[in-house]
Amino acid sequence: MQEPLAGLRVLDFGRYIAGPYCATLLADFGADVIRIERREGGEDRYLTPVTSGGEGAMFIGLNRNKRGMTLDPAHPLSREIKRRLIASADVVIANLPVDVLQKLELDYDSLRAIKEDIILVRISTFGPDGPYAERVGFDPVVQAMSGAMSLTGFPPVPVRSVVNFEDFGTALHAAFGALAAVYQRRRTGRGQVVDASLLATGITFMQAMIAEQALLRVNRQAQGNTGFYAAPADVYRAKDGWIVVLVNGNAMFRRWARLVEREDLIDDPRCADDLTRAENAALINEAMSAWTSGRTQAEAVRQLGDARLAGAPVYNLDEVLDDPQVKARELLKLIDYPGMENSAPIPNPAVRLSDANIEIRRRAPMLGEHTDEILRELGFSDDEMDSFRATRVI
Repeated sequence: MQEPLAGLRVLDFGRYIAGPYCATLLADFGADVIRIERREGGEDRYLTPVTSGGEGAMFIGLNRNKRGMTLDPAHPLSREIKRRLIASADVVIANLPVDVLQKLELDYDSLRAIKEDIILVRISTFGPDGPYAERVGFDPVVQAMSGAMSLTGFPPVPVRSVVNFEDFGTALHAAFGALAAVYQRRRTGRGQVVDASLLATGITFMQAMIAEQALLRVNRQAQGNTGFYAAPADVYRAKDGWIVVLVNGNAMFRRWARLVEREDLIDDPRCADDLTRAENAALINEAMSAWTSGRTQAEAVRQLGDARLAGAPVYNLDEVLDDPQVKARELLKLIDYPGMENSAPIPNPAVRLSDANIEIRRRAPMLGEHTDEILRELGFSDDEMDSFRATRVI
């Protein structure tokens, strides 16, 4: 079976998470993605090192299914390499500031001068215009500025999520936009700029709470693991660990009340609907905690499941690796990489198609691993490549 994006070429000038993961999503579905790094390697290559060469766990996971080459795009002698790369490509991905794109001649006007129908996926923290356009930022900056951090954790200290969800969410938005632009180009013959930013993602993810604040002025504050809009919605201690339980809607609440033998709460005015129950979470959490404290994690989760209620154990990372559902669905694939003593568990593509083979076809590239291969495809000779190396272009 042919991959859905076979024949699409993508140049990945990304770094860290949002740009590289956007490109990874396209690579998973069959696009020929070329990861282009500086001669010494991008910053994200060496974060959380797990190999003898210093490559990081994030890089190995986020750059699967790509080929890799080195190039100094600021070097004057790199212009012909860039020209041929861009002429061969359909999509260019870059999460670089607008002024840096212009300096490197990777801005949209420069790209269009080489290939009229090119698509530029431009990812930034705040967007290319507005008063914050020139600011530097990372995922936690947007977690803070979107309001998410102020409502996470236990007051008075704001807490950021350990997961870089603003980065990953922006990558998903950008990949969707890239595919929409490719689809539109099939009809119009025109390329365009796909603009994605972490702040736009953060505002989108916080939309319900932002709207609630604007309309009702509720001024919510962080309250730990306790849910804002329903109860029970919290973590509870079992005999051998913690479990999370979430109950929404009156029908589900009635099943919960019967399970924990608190049917008196069904007609209690303090438990009339989700919001009322959230306002009286202490009452409901007391009943929930009394029930979970007499059971193991497995017993509690099984009984909740039998009652068609949502509950799960709070895992540590070893337990994630050992989970039978993770194994049955093959959510992780063991991949070898030079310099690692053992194989690394890398996430398989999270989306599957019934009529296409979406899988990890190649590990992340070593630094410059495919430089010669790609340059030969572009028509450069061995002597020209030797010259590029001598002048430190590649």
